[in-house]
Order: sequence, then C-alpha cells, then structure tokens
Amino acid sequence: MKRYPIDRSFGFFAHFVPPFGRAAFGIAAAVLPLLPKGLRGARAERVRLGGVPALCIRPQGAPQGPLPCLVYFHGGGFAFGAAPYHYQNARAYAEGAGCIVFAVDYRLAPKHPYPQPQSDCVAAYRAVAENAAAWGVDPARIAVGGDSAGGCLAAETVRAAAACGLRPRFLLLAYPVLDARMQTRSMADYADTPMWNARLNEKMWRFYLQGRAYRSPAAWEDLSFFPPTYIEAAQFDCLHDEAAAFAQRLRAQGVAVDFADTIGTMHGYDIARRSPLTREALRRRVGALRAAFGSGMGAPLI
Repeated sequence: MKRYPIDRSFGFFAHFVPPFGRAAFGIAAAVLPLLPKGLRGARAERVRLGGVPALCIRPQGAPQGPLPCLVYFHGGGFAFGAAPYHYQNARAYAEGAGCIVFAVDYRLAPKHPYPQPQSDCVAAYRAVAENAAAWGVDPARIAVGGDSAGGCLAAETVRAAAACGLRPRFLLLAYPVLDARMQTRSMADYADTPMWNARLNEKMWRFYLQGRAYRSPAAWEDLSFFPPTYIEAAQFDCLHDEAAAFAQRLRAQGVAVDFADTIGTMHGYDIARRSPLTREALRRRVGALRAAFGSGMGAPLI
C-alpha cells in the first residue's frame, strides 16, 4: 500500500484497510452489537420508527417543549452495522446541538440489497416527521444526516421526503457515497487508501445493487429540492471528488451549501476519537446543526 501524508493523530487507522466480504459481514453482525456504545449516562432508548429499529438519544437537561431532531443513518458500505463511534457521534450531535437524534438501524446488504435499506430509512424518517408531536419533536426543525454509505441513504431520504411534502430543514453529509459510476479523479487515484478505497467501493456497489438498475444521487438532474446542506470531504478518500462535485451542483441549483474540505484526513477518520481533527470536525458539524435549527441550545464540545 502506498504511503499517504495522513495526519499522525489517526494512529493505527491511518494504515488500516478493513476487510470487506461476506465473512467480515458475518463477524461484524455478531460482534458489533456486543461492543460498548459509549453512551453510559446518556438518555438513550431503543425505539421503532415505522417498524424500523432505531436508538433515540435525547440531550441531557433539555428544556420542556418540542426539540429539533436529527434522523441519522450510519455508514458501513451498506453492509456493516453501526460501530461505537457512530453512536458516540450521535451523542455529540444530541448534546452539542440540543436536539433529539434517531440513529436508524436499517437492514443491511448483501442479505437485504437495494432498495431495502433505502426503504427502511425513508420509513423511519416519515415516522418521525408524521408523528413529531408524539416524539417531542418540532416538525419545523427536522434534519437528516449520514456518513459514508449513510450519506447516500440520507440523500435518497431527502428526495423521497420532498416528493411527499415532508422536506427536512437541513442535510448533514460526512464523506458521503454519492456516485455509483465511480468515474472521478479521486476514485482513479485512491485505489489503496486506508479505511476505504476504490477497490472496496466497487465491491460495495456490487453487494448493494446485485445487478439492479439504479441512479445514484450524483446522477440526478434536479437537485433544487434539497434543503441547506453541510458536506464534509476527506482528502485521501476515493469519495472526495463526488462530494465536492455534488456540493458544486447543489450551489448551481440555488441550494445553500457549506463544504468542508478537510486536510490530512482519510475516509472515516472520526473513528479516531482523540484526534484534534476529529474534535474539530465534530465542532463544525454541531455548529452547522445549531445554525440550521436556529437555536443556541446545546452543550459546548471539548
């Protein structure tokens, strides 16, 4: 594997390429649910949203009354469940932005290929948006978010929601998967980068689509229905250019976009919890949520 000038604060992860295949999916399905989620002391409970399991995380010391909300879809190549750092990020968003976070556990490929994960995410979002009062959610302040493959699912959810008159207030995307065509320069340049690369990306689409016809968000002509959007890209990531191109296309169609082009980073870098770059990324994401919700609520992040 080629050496890339990735920030040293990511430690082991700056050199790690995860296994991506059916055997790895089986091991992860057995192990991930047993790992500590880092939510001790948090106000978290298991719920179902339109029949889809999710973890509801509420901010500590929140005022009475409806709260803003983030419906979040984890990454993992459409095939891995949420890792502990996904839940820790969700707690950071809840506490930092003073919002309820629903971390959705959608069905996973290859057992459940497209469109089943997408259908789960749309169903979960609609269950929150259509029953906001029952969840203590302000219906005018619902955001959608996702990282990596979860970013693709978040974009798909925005389109489905807009089509039925339930467009969210804001979209948060961290190093998102957006383009099944895999024709960008970064996709050609980064075939062996740590944490994720073009070789793994190609496998991901095969496991997810299994030959089904599909148009990914980058191929949609009309993006004008998107809400204000925050997009974060990692420098040494095969997905970098599709995130940058999507941000440009959103702007060209009149959508307000905040694009954070992080330096010295690789895909999924926020798994390294002690890295200053991870802490800075979480501050940016929380700041974007606070601005979108129009509220000063939330605890400061370290």
